[in-house]
Amino acid sequence: MKKIPLLIFALIMTIKPVVAQENDPYQWLEEVDSEKALDWVEEWNKKSVDVITSQEGYDQLLEKNLEILNSTERIASPSIYGEYIYNFWQDQEHERGIWRRTSRESYLSGNPDWEILLDIDKLAKEDDIKWVFKGASGLYPNYNRFLVNLSKGGGDAVIIREFDVSKKLFVEDGFYLPEAKGGASWIDKNTLMVSTDFGEGVTTSGYPKQVKIWKRGTQLENAREIFKGSENDMGIWGSAQRTQNKIYQLISHRTSFYEGSYYFIENDELVKPQLPDDIEMNTIFKNQVIFQLKSAWKVNGQTFSQGAVISIDYNDLIAGNLNFELVVEPDERSSIKELTDTEDRLLVNMLVNVKSELYAYDYTKGWKREKINVPDFGNVTLGSADEAGNGYFFYFQNFLEPSTLYYGNAKTGEFSAVKSLPNWFDTDKFEVKQFDAVSKDGTHIPYFVVHAKSMKLNGENPTLLYAYGGFEIPMIPGYSATTGTNWLEHGGVYVLANIRGGGEFGPKWHQAGLKENRQRVFDDFHAVAEDLIKRKITSSEKLGIYGGSNGGLLVGVAFTQRPDLYEAVVCAVPLLDMKRYNKLLAGASWMAEYGNPDIPEEWEYIKKYSPYHNLEKGKDYPEVFFTTSTRDDRVHPGHARKMVAKMSDLGYKIYYFENTEGGHAGASTNEQRARMITQLYSYLQMKLMD
Repeated sequence: MKKIPLLIFALIMTIKPVVAQENDPYQWLEEVDSEKALDWVEEWNKKSVDVITSQEGYDQLLEKNLEILNSTERIASPSIYGEYIYNFWQDQEHERGIWRRTSRESYLSGNPDWEILLDIDKLAKEDDIKWVFKGASGLYPNYNRFLVNLSKGGGDAVIIREFDVSKKLFVEDGFYLPEAKGGASWIDKNTLMVSTDFGEGVTTSGYPKQVKIWKRGTQLENAREIFKGSENDMGIWGSAQRTQNKIYQLISHRTSFYEGSYYFIENDELVKPQLPDDIEMNTIFKNQVIFQLKSAWKVNGQTFSQGAVISIDYNDLIAGNLNFELVVEPDERSSIKELTDTEDRLLVNMLVNVKSELYAYDYTKGWKREKINVPDFGNVTLGSADEAGNGYFFYFQNFLEPSTLYYGNAKTGEFSAVKSLPNWFDTDKFEVKQFDAVSKDGTHIPYFVVHAKSMKLNGENPTLLYAYGGFEIPMIPGYSATTGTNWLEHGGVYVLANIRGGGEFGPKWHQAGLKENRQRVFDDFHAVAEDLIKRKITSSEKLGIYGGSNGGLLVGVAFTQRPDLYEAVVCAVPLLDMKRYNKLLAGASWMAEYGNPDIPEEWEYIKKYSPYHNLEKGKDYPEVFFTTSTRDDRVHPGHARKMVAKMSDLGYKIYYFENTEGGHAGASTNEQRARMITQLYSYLQMKLMD
């Protein structure tokens, strides 16, 4: 069966508290498209880009990055729909991309014969809109109709249009949803379950607060409401999962990022099962509803531990029975990374000490598992799976092995390689080590170091430290051609830290850094930096840090709390003003992670680390490189803009680049991505290698 899409996304030293200013003199920069703000952006872009692009070797780096991103040797990521494999592809010829398909046999042959369905460049030219493809969902079981998601400039908000793949055309007078941060799911050919702004507004987080059933041939505003929340909810989403025997219809009512309720629609009525508020539903497999626990749960005489995956028969769940069964229970050093299912097997991808193990589970009067012997010491990522068979795709990579796509049979455990990425740098010259740093409270924090075998422990190695530390998102080993060619081959060392706040060791590791405990996340990061210096891998004069989104907050805190530790900082699409973050775009949805700054007791701990409020004159801050996107409708570009303006007025030298499109990813095309990557590494080379 198709996995039900996740209904929430994601989207990662004591200091003297600073009282927040009531009147923010830089708040005008939050006006995203105002002429004054855009003139300011243009001025900063020019003076920063002029410096960075004038660095020796910039043009050669850009050329190599374009070659990597546009390479025809890249893996065409497969999505299984019926007998076809679908793929979205961007290259030099197709800047905005093409959506295409081929038969499964053709795809597995290694030389696919692609049929182009939709040319986004052509569509963008016709409509005079910078369209960005945001995925498509097909109509079971024939998949001759799709709901195509298109974004204006790469933001999270999309329009949704019905597309006929046999005719390669949008359906005239077909389903159409105007721009919103919503979604739609097929119930049948003539019926959708829709979550969007129906004209009555959205939640304070900018997400839908209503779900309706919409019939073909009727107006959207006349669709039948089946659930309505309040504007203070995070959001309300509906989805349908179709199988040969049943259509499962689900409502997810999220009161916060980590809490809410699930409702099923049975006989046109809402049924709310008895479940913990923080439980997460994954999928429905063989009529078993699969959940993961974020807290320990005692139910029906059994106690299931935090992080465990449990199941229950759908009919029992609807009837109010509580006879849950254990699927898998991770230990202290393991966690569930992801699950998906084929016709006969539930696939569970586990992290064990930040390395992947893959298992196939069968359900016949109880759960039985078999280990799939995927390659060791790396990162497995599950790809698309077949609902009408046992075929599935998965990827394997580590720091020094390029990603390889495998096609397997979940029932037999057999698999074979389909395609591997080329090796863009000489990995034989490098090695990977895993160390532990000890954080301020005594917790051991693992981290990986990728370095040349010839590296000398003299404290002189230019080192880039990356981490995220939030939203239960694990940071795992992965091959990066651009990191290899732009950094490692130039004598750099790359470090990936597994700090708290992430999901490397399950919900407990994440929850250890929530709200009033957020400083632990930053202490972990500082501890890794100090451990690198203690081991003489690097020194503070040679240490750079990089983080994006929640990771941008992380590095923003890092350089304001410990400017003595870091020489270079790349702060990408960041949160920085933690007093107003909950009032900007999707910020209100993250209060379960950071706390509510409008509550005095919670602002009391938030203000101690808020980078924007802890800037001081006369500090020896590094020359930070801030990046963001005008079209980021998740993390507001005002965070980076205001931080740059304030630091500049305080007399600090900084760099800034704001892409005019790209959404939260910061770029929409391969050329934009290549320029962003090249600027990033040129800055780091300028600061750490000169």
